[in-house]
Amino acid sequence: MGTIIATRGQDMASEGNMKAANQTYGSFIGFVKWGTIASVALAALVVLLIAS
Repeated sequence: MGTIIATRGQDMASEGNMKAANQTYGSFIGFVKWGTIASVALAALVVLLIAS
């Protein structure tokens, strides 16, 4: 097994990696937002179909 050694004073990620990470995070949050909206709409449709 490998050993990971952290040293003080070093940045955790370079500027390019942070840009990519922020873009990935933004995409993920957008997916979660629209997935939640779609789930709520589908649940409302199912409730309306069952109630009728």
